[in-house]
Amino acid sequence: MTPVLIRELYAYDRWANRLLLDVISAMPPGDATRELGAHWSFPTLKGMLAHVLGAEIIWFSRFRGESPTRLLGDADFADIPSLRAAFTTVEAEVQAFVDAVQPADLTRVVHYKNTRGDAFALPLGPLLQHVANHGTHHRSEASSMITQIQGSPPGTDLLFYHLIQSGQMKP
Repeated sequence: MTPVLIRELYAYDRWANRLLLDVISAMPPGDATRELGAHWSFPTLKGMLAHVLGAEIIWFSRFRGESPTRLLGDADFADIPSLRAAFTTVEAEVQAFVDAVQPADLTRVVHYKNTRGDAFALPLGPLLQHVANHGTHHRSEASSMITQIQGSPPGTDLLFYHLIQSGQMKP
């Protein structure tokens, strides 16, 4: 694991989040907040992406030595435009953080407490990988939810990101 790989992973994370936000923003009003069932991690598209954002916020707070006790979620955002605005703000903060990561930072142990107050400690590198991977998991669910509503959205595979970035595939 290297800082370059972490930066690439978070560039992909931003791209994939924005792609799904674009799809959801273009959907008919109400689709983003339509309850699609308790079998999803979060029952609405807005709630799913709010969780992705909330997780990034809480983890990057932990990386700065804080231990927030509350994870932001669906109720913290009035609508998709407010959620998108929050993503834009947080993306800039995350970008600044990952741009500053040096090789030695990846082995720095992060001591934190989860929202229940349980204490844990792991190196920053694997935690950075976890946060991006967590987003991938929930974007997959969001993509399935979009498919349920209107048909399959564009792919958010890491491969597609690299092919688009290299000019071998159109967005």
